[in-house]
Amino acid sequence: MIPAVVYAIPAFVLLVAVEALSYRFLPDDDERGYEARDTVTSMSMGAGSQVIALPWKAVTIVAFAALYSLAPWQLSPASVWTWVLLFFAEDLAYYAFHRSHHRVRVLWASHVVHHSSVRFNLSTALRQSWTPMTTLPFWLPLALLGIPPWMILLQQSVSLIYQFFLHTERVDRLWRPIELVLNTPSHHRVHHGSNNTYLDRNYGGILIVWDRIFGTFQAEGERVVYGLTKNIDTYNPLRVAFHEYAATWRDVRSATRWRDRAGYVFGPPGWTPNASNS
Repeated sequence: MIPAVVYAIPAFVLLVAVEALSYRFLPDDDERGYEARDTVTSMSMGAGSQVIALPWKAVTIVAFAALYSLAPWQLSPASVWTWVLLFFAEDLAYYAFHRSHHRVRVLWASHVVHHSSVRFNLSTALRQSWTPMTTLPFWLPLALLGIPPWMILLQQSVSLIYQFFLHTERVDRLWRPIELVLNTPSHHRVHHGSNNTYLDRNYGGILIVWDRIFGTFQAEGERVVYGLTKNIDTYNPLRVAFHEYAATWRDVRSATRWRDRAGYVFGPPGWTPNASNS
C-alpha cells in the first residue's frame, strides 16, 4: 500500500517553487526565505526518507494487521464514529510521538533532522529523518482499538499533508478561533524556534489542543530564531541524518559509569552528569 502522502509529492515540489518565487518578487526583510544549498539538502533528506520508508511501510502494515487481528472488536469504516475516533486518536498519538522525540535523546537523534535548518519555509517540511523505526510504537494502540490498518495509514498521510502547509513564514496569524483549536503556521514557527522561550513547545499535529491540555503551548511572541541551540553548519545529507547519533555515541564512550551512559542515551537532549547532580 503506497501512502497517500506520496501522491502529494509533486504538489509539494510545485508549492516549494511557488513560495521560493514569492520571495524573489515580494521580498520581506523580516523573513529568511530560501537559500539554494539549504533547499537542496531539505529535498535530498525528503527523497531519502521516502526511499527508506517504502520497505519500512511493509513492517508497519504487518504490525498493524497483527494487532488489529488481536483487538477485542473491529470497528467499521462505514461508521462516522470510527473516523471521529481515528482523527482524535491519531492526532494524540502524533503528539505523544512528537513530544517523546524531543525529550529522549536517542529519539531526538532521529527527529533532530527536521529541526536542522536555520530557515523556515515549505522545503523545511520535506527535511525528514532517515531512521523512521522509532515512530511505530506510538500508533500501535490504534490497531488494538480495532481501527483498520488502512485507515490508520490514511490518517497519518492526512496529518503529514496538513503539516506541510505549517512550514511557512508567509502566513501570519489566522482567525483567533482557528488559532485556538488548530495547529497553524504561527504555532509551528514557535516549535521550530531555538529561543529559550520556544524550546519544547507546540508538539501538535493537526490540533493544538493537546498542547493546551498538557501545558506545552506557547504563543508566538518574540522573533523566532530557527535551527538548533547548537547548529551543525553543514549541507551534507549524511551528516544531517546521523550527526546526533554520532554525538550520542561519543558521549557514551566518554562516560565512565553505566548510569551516565544511560543518561546520555535516554535522558533529554543536552543531558550531562553534572546537570543531573545539580
